[in-house]
Parts: sequence; C-alpha cells; structure tokens
Amino acid sequence: MDGMQFHGTIGPESGDIPGDLVREIDPEALAALARAGTPDPLPGHARRGRATPPPRGARPILSPEPARKGRGATINPTGRFEREEKAPFDDGWETLNADFSDLAPLPTTLTRDASRSVISYNQSPDIGFDRAVNPYRGCEHGCVYCYARPTHAYLGYSPGLDFETKLLFKPDVAELLEKELRKPGYVARPLALGSNTDPYQPVERTLKLTRSVLAVLDRFSHPVSIVTKSAGVLRDIDILRDLAARKLVRVWLSVTTLDPNLARRMEPRAASPARRLQAVEQLARAGIPVGVLAAPMIPGLNDAELEKILEASARAGARTAGYVLLRLPHELKQIFEDWLHQHFPDRARHVLELVRETRAGALNDTKYGQRMSGTGAYADLLARRFDRAARQHGLHDRPELDCTTFAPPADARRGFADAQMSLF
Repeated sequence: MDGMQFHGTIGPESGDIPGDLVREIDPEALAALARAGTPDPLPGHARRGRATPPPRGARPILSPEPARKGRGATINPTGRFEREEKAPFDDGWETLNADFSDLAPLPTTLTRDASRSVISYNQSPDIGFDRAVNPYRGCEHGCVYCYARPTHAYLGYSPGLDFETKLLFKPDVAELLEKELRKPGYVARPLALGSNTDPYQPVERTLKLTRSVLAVLDRFSHPVSIVTKSAGVLRDIDILRDLAARKLVRVWLSVTTLDPNLARRMEPRAASPARRLQAVEQLARAGIPVGVLAAPMIPGLNDAELEKILEASARAGARTAGYVLLRLPHELKQIFEDWLHQHFPDRARHVLELVRETRAGALNDTKYGQRMSGTGAYADLLARRFDRAARQHGLHDRPELDCTTFAPPADARRGFADAQMSLF
C-alpha cells in the first residue's frame, strides 16, 4: 500500500465493526444472482468440534443438489455454468508431488450480506490507506495466523473453522460501490481491496464479485491496491493492465514462506509459494506494478527465510516489498498456540517465547506505531534485515497511484450494466 511496510488491518482493533447484516435471504436478490450467472451455494456439512450457531435468524442460501468434489464445486452444484469455468484453476499444488495432493473438500456455506455500504474507512496511522472494500467476510484459505479471524466473532460465528467455511458475500457490492463513488463531495484516495479477507479466495472463481468491483473502479478511474495469496488475480489481468496504464493499480502478493511443507500447514488452501511467485512474474511482464509482502514473519518459524523471500520476489519481477510481524489479536492467540503445539510441538514453546519478546512480554500489542513491527532487540534486528535485503534487491520502488483522474461516468445505469457484463 502507499507509504507502507504493509502495516494494517480493517478489523476489531481499528473500530470497523461490521453492521447491517441481512438476517434473511431476499428471493428477488437471489433470482438476480442467478440471472447474473451465480448459482445457489450449498450449505456446509457438520464440522468438527463444538458447533457455533449463525447470527439469530440468518439463513444460508441453499441448493437441493449434492456437492461435488473440490472447493469450487460446492457453489456450482448443478454444473449450469461450467461453460464459463472449463479451465481448471492452477494453485500450484498438484504439480509438486503426491504429498501435496489436493486437500479433502471443505464444505462452505454462503450467507448473503446486504450491508447498505461497502467502503470501510479508517484513521489508523499504521496503514497507508484510509478506505477499503471487502466483497467477502471469512476466507477459505484457512491461514492459521490470519488477523481477520476475530472479526467473525462479531457475526456470531467462531474465529476458527467457521471463519474458513461460513462465508458472507455481498452480491450487490459493485452497485453499492458505484453509488458511494457518485456521492457529492467524494474525493478519491487509494482504495484497498483485500485488506481483511482475500478478494481472490476460491469462491471468487464463481461469484466474481472482486472482478465486478475492479470493473467499477476502472470506469471511474479510481486508484486501487490489491493484496492476495492467490494466483487467481491473473484472471483479471485485462482490467489490471488497463488500470496500470493509467497509474491506478498496484498488486501485492503475500509470500509467507518458500517451503511448501510449511505453507501447506499454515495456509492450507492458498496457492503454493511457487505459484504465487509465478503470478508475480506474469503481472510484472504485463506491466502491472507488483510487490511482495513477507507477511507475517513468525519468530522461530519462518523469519529465517526473509532474505530468500525478497531475493526470489525480486527475480520474479517484484518492484517493492513489505513485511509485518506476527499479530495475535483476541481469539487468535489461542488458535495459533494450539496449532503450534499440534504441528511443531518441539519448538512451540520457543516460538511463543520469541513472540513475547517482540511484544513486551505479551502475545499481542495493540499500540499504534509498534503493533505491526514489534519492539525489542529481536524486532529491531528483523527490521534491519528487511531494510538491508530490500535495498540489496532493489525493492524500494513505490510509484504513487494517480488520484487526479477520478471521474464518475455520466450514464450510471449503463455503467453498472457494463460492469456486470465484465463478469462473463
């Protein structure tokens, strides 16, 4: 993001408490989704552990068809739209070896979120943007360290498996965004896409809400920064190339580790590290400014890879880089600690001790100015290592996004129709 070492979140610590959650499914809205090419999602199966009920009165969108294998199959049960999705998505795992064969399908439930606004604003001094759009709440990637997990508790779900399987989506996100951008007095500033949950998580392959948002921003000449762990961003390279030509976009790929074994444990349904670097290379070749976030850096687990991540990123064509020290807000402390003891019992205690060393004896620190980078000797050393490696590999190029060309199109009704057509 602009002016950052990617320090930030839109979540409980910045006061962005989700609101206006729709408790029932609007049949007319559901029919509109079907007309737009979005099938009805399936409910999830019973999950492990104690069940957490959805918000009172909330009902997931249901379909009578049985689920088929694969993450995307649960939201395209009838196959009605397979003509649009014939090419299988390459997340980089099946090309490695049998040890990384596709994970068993994790059933996903989608609930319609019809918030009356879609732009979230913040005044945090730790981040380089003051507004964001998130088409989804919850994320199928299942990253164990995700700072956004506690936001699911605001909705009555668990920050654990519910965060990965009980998603909320905003079917009219593009239309609402257009209305907000047309408000009198709106002043364009870089908008973050993917600040809370990944805009290119698997469900996006079918719903295409992120693409609809980009289509609106393209028509309005509105600057945007994108953060993702998915090579799915390449699907929208046509829009991104057009935005890049007008200095309106920057894409960040999060590369947490180069070790596929560690990545599969930490980020089970995100693209493989190699595939993310391939996405960096393809974006760079297309002339799209791209950076890499070595985030989060976890003391004693992946922080030794920092220099290698930056070197590999520069070779792939990244022009800038950032990092964030592991953050463990709210319920995430226990989730991460349990995961450590399960997957790394031999060093769990050591990792937690190092985290406390960077957080003044605690597992988290919410103070502005240090919550993203930590304090103490260990955190200072990490910062110096990053600065040195970034300079060595030329990763300090941060071109400004152009906010001066923003202009609402004259024909609002036709404009939204064009944005919808861009989904096909």
